Amino acid sequence: MTTAPLLQIEDLRTYFYSRSKQAFIRSVDNVSLEIAKGETLGVVGESGSGKSITALSVLGLISDGPGVISGKIGFKSERIQKNLLHDLGDYVTVTKRDNKIMSVKKDVVGWEQQAESIMSRVRGKEIAMIFQNPKSSLNPFTTVGKQIAEAIQLHTTITTEQEAKDRAIYWLDRVKIDSPRLRYANYPFGLSGGMCQRAMIAMALASEPSLLIADEPTTGLDATIQSKIVDLLAELKSELGITTMLISHDISIISRLSDRVAVMYGGTVFEYGPAKDILAVDASAKHPYTAALLTSIPSAQNVKEKGYLQAIEGDVLDTINIPAGCRFYGRCNRVTDAIREKCERHEPDLRQIAPGHKVRCWLYFE
Repeated sequence: MTTAPLLQIEDLRTYFYSRSKQAFIRSVDNVSLEIAKGETLGVVGESGSGKSITALSVLGLISDGPGVISGKIGFKSERIQKNLLHDLGDYVTVTKRDNKIMSVKKDVVGWEQQAESIMSRVRGKEIAMIFQNPKSSLNPFTTVGKQIAEAIQLHTTITTEQEAKDRAIYWLDRVKIDSPRLRYANYPFGLSGGMCQRAMIAMALASEPSLLIADEPTTGLDATIQSKIVDLLAELKSELGITTMLISHDISIISRLSDRVAVMYGGTVFEYGPAKDILAVDASAKHPYTAALLTSIPSAQNVKEKGYLQAIEGDVLDTINIPAGCRFYGRCNRVTDAIREKCERHEPDLRQIAPGHKVRCWLYFE
């Protein structure tokens, strides 16, 4: 990266405990990512790969125990420079056996108090988030405009109600909601899904955050509205240059909006680097999982030749029972005899194969 990262995640682990199976669900396991100021990082992968949990961990919104148990989340904006997990490790005791976590003891009250102290000036103001389901994220008993105005009063220097209202209407207009003054007085149930998503984008941007996290911003919307939301995000990125973590399973959206891409599987990052290198269909240097994802989506050539889409064989990894070797080994179709034993018994590290391009695969380390 040419500039210092705005957000730097190092060795993040977020686990949950399954009482029925009496084991840990390793939802996020040793994740390391960086986002430079002004860039968009696309995070892609199948459902259950840990994308959303990573974003919620950054915002300190994991409430179920044990939650975040280790790692570092460095955040450096013009106003704040801090580790968002500073001293939180003091509230956690981890017991390991054979490098495997067997138990976690957590002072939940102390943890939450310390976390809230850290995040009080960050959440909403410095880091804002667009959630998957906009209607469930908005308060059904308060008008959309009032909710945006409250966020403005809470996170900006604007304090008067009239100024906040004018600013809220400005942002409703900026995200291209028709009749913004009229929509200001609407309740969420009176708006369509697309309008609610635009309102959520307006609320997030109205606080003038340094980092915007968009978690599946087009989920649940029909194809036409999805296209319009993507057009809006592309336009806002061009105009505002806001730093964004974009989470999606739709590779076409990731390809259009992202500067860099992180491919996640089984709770960790399998590939990380420039979008043009990772998402190019004809690029040979990519992880087998990334290649499988790209061949499983429709393309112009596929439609022209009336060919079949290629499915990724097998099931998504159960993050309770993570194998000793590569997490994708059981589904990989590019395993060779030379690396089979390593793939089965040893998990590869995330290593650099080209400037800024990292891959977690034994194919590139022989």
